[in-house]
Amino acid sequence: MGSPALGINVYEPVGGTGGAEVAATNVVRQAGSTMNRVGYFLRRPALLLSLLFILLVVMSALFAPWLTPFDPDEQFVEGLSLEGAPLSPNSTYWLGTDLLGRDLFSRLIYGARTSLLIGVVANGTAVLIGVLVGLSAGYLQGRIGGLLMRFTDLMMAFPALLLAIALAAIFQPSVWIVSLVIAMVNWVQIARVTYAETSALSARDFIAVERTLGAGTLRILGVHLIPHLAPTVLVWATLGISTTVLLEATLSFLGVGVQPPTPSWGNIIFESQSYFTSAPWLVFFPGAAIVLLSLSFNIAGDALRDALDPGLKGRN
Repeated sequence: MGSPALGINVYEPVGGTGGAEVAATNVVRQAGSTMNRVGYFLRRPALLLSLLFILLVVMSALFAPWLTPFDPDEQFVEGLSLEGAPLSPNSTYWLGTDLLGRDLFSRLIYGARTSLLIGVVANGTAVLIGVLVGLSAGYLQGRIGGLLMRFTDLMMAFPALLLAIALAAIFQPSVWIVSLVIAMVNWVQIARVTYAETSALSARDFIAVERTLGAGTLRILGVHLIPHLAPTVLVWATLGISTTVLLEATLSFLGVGVQPPTPSWGNIIFESQSYFTSAPWLVFFPGAAIVLLSLSFNIAGDALRDALDPGLKGRN
């Protein structure tokens, strides 16, 4: 029904165009949202390239058995020259061979698996320890909080690389031992950041109100503190993978990391030191992989920080 005098439809007639218009509006909004996402990456080519490289490394590590033309540990007599030197890149060995006649491309792909595994395990362990220590110290305060942070400060006083070398030298190096050693070095910074955030949040009025109303520790932690800490922890976890990859490569290069024949990017460089001038590809390819992966995670972490806290963007 409507008002003929005013020419206004009071009720939408059955079968009218209202539903179609709403649907069309939703489609336009979804298309606009998709274009905004695409535009976000197009305006940040470095971020797009970084994410693509990370995806490439992850997929290569996952599907290494199907992507590699040779077994990474297999030594080929024809993989060495008549003088016993490594072969340069060619149609058979795409990135050349190493000093034992092994295919470098295959070892790099399997090395990505080792480096990523250590990066994820070590960084995940470091984040878990750091968050537990920082959250406990920041929320409990008092003597317990003070002791936890004094221990954290003591760990920070040791040079990270020297501490990692000392710990790695004590134990028999393996993927899991190296992961644990790196975690023992990297958790302190996460604990410091988590402590500062938790202390600031615990002093807020809404936390005091929750305590007055009788809210328990688990409710305050689970409903208020942890959700507020999640963005900061996520950013540090992303940036931490970059540090972990570099530290693993450094330990392996110094001979106290993952031991051959298990390939990692660091120990590939370690084994090739004496061929740096005569066979530079043995150092260049794993070195480039380490630098690019570390840089990619740094760029991704910075972008994630800007997205979660735009206020930081103008200050960095």
